[in-house]
Amino acid sequence: MHRRTFLELSSAGLALNLKAMAEGPMPAVKLGRSGLRVSRFVLGGYHMAVHGEETGVRIIHRAIDLGVNFLDNAHLYHKGRSEEIYGKALGGGLRRKVLLMSKAHLRERDSAMRQLEDTLTRMKTDYLDLWQCHQVSSQKEVDRILAPGGALEAFVRAKKEGKTRHIGFTGHAHPGLLRQLLDAYDGWETVQFPVNLVDPHYNSFILNFLPRARKKGLGVIAMKSNAIGGITKHGIAEIAECLRFTLSQAVDVVVSGVETVEQLEHNVAVVKSFKPMSKKEIAAVLARTRKGRTGKEVEEYKTWTEARGDDTTALPRHQDGEPV
Repeated sequence: MHRRTFLELSSAGLALNLKAMAEGPMPAVKLGRSGLRVSRFVLGGYHMAVHGEETGVRIIHRAIDLGVNFLDNAHLYHKGRSEEIYGKALGGGLRRKVLLMSKAHLRERDSAMRQLEDTLTRMKTDYLDLWQCHQVSSQKEVDRILAPGGALEAFVRAKKEGKTRHIGFTGHAHPGLLRQLLDAYDGWETVQFPVNLVDPHYNSFILNFLPRARKKGLGVIAMKSNAIGGITKHGIAEIAECLRFTLSQAVDVVVSGVETVEQLEHNVAVVKSFKPMSKKEIAAVLARTRKGRTGKEVEEYKTWTEARGDDTTALPRHQDGEPV
């Protein structure tokens, strides 16, 4: 048999095996103090609009078929188009089968509430299961969120009014900012931040924030397992190792951005076949990655505020997940 033919057959066999693994049972966990029972794989919302509505709807429907019940999104993704695609995909009773998350990035109470109303309209739902304060990236933002008339008041009000069942916050720039939000208000129920196999080497959320979030009982939503593509781009690790490392930390779920059904099935298969890394395996991964590219070169999102100061309107908008 020619080598090319053998490789083609091997690739086909691997694809079939992954597809079969993706069909298996989806592991689920309780999302911290929220009490929500969620799939360990969370579908990233940004990518639903990358290749248009038809592709996005197809990915969402396939994810639900595979047992994914937790769906990520944000008001700013594609200027609301990602949320609209969810609204389109979740008709016909599907909304009742999923737990829907979105986020608001404005920092005052009234503007954040307007974003929530936009989100509910776009998603064609009366409530969210989780609403999060999005991408907190500077000290100025923290101060505005916590000030009288700040966004925190919107989140408290939205939960009281039943427009969201649970509330949380997200960030990717500096763990110290998330610690301030966490310590300022005991009503937060979830937090979303980067967890990956190069994070411990630079401005680490794993070392400097994750233990505190766990101690406080928050549901931990891991994102950027591939550092927005930086890990695979630099040949540091493959997607399967990225996902396995992230899930081997003290996290509840991982947000995964995919742009095709095939990528979805691959990543779901990895999560469904997941076996935690041992302490020895984790140490070996970190020893290897420490010798390679780390820091700003791989995790550029940790420097966005540093480069632009407190003008967060000029920041690139992160994706809460990345394609394979």
